Amino acid sequence: MPRLRWMFFAAIVTLGIFMAATVCYFEIRRLDRLTLAVDEGAARLAELQQRVRNYREKVAFYETEEGMAHLAREQYNLVFPGERIFVINRESPASSWR
Repeated sequence: MPRLRWMFFAAIVTLGIFMAATVCYFEIRRLDRLTLAVDEGAARLAELQQRVRNYREKVAFYETEEGMAHLAREQYNLVFPGERIFVINRESPASSWR
């Protein structure tokens, strides 16, 4: 029959192994959560960088004469002197059946 001190030593070693396994398990879960958060942040950063690039392209375009003319025509319905505007009115398909 094993002595009491060997049983106590075995119990302490087993307890230490279970504690180390539990700590490793929780650290691995934490690492997975942090990795997921970093991936989401990187995706968001890439999206925001793309948006900034698009805005910079628009600013560069609207700083040119063509860009200003385009903006004036699209947003403010302005025209250059001597240009003619043709307005095309379309009837809705529902009203054409009556």
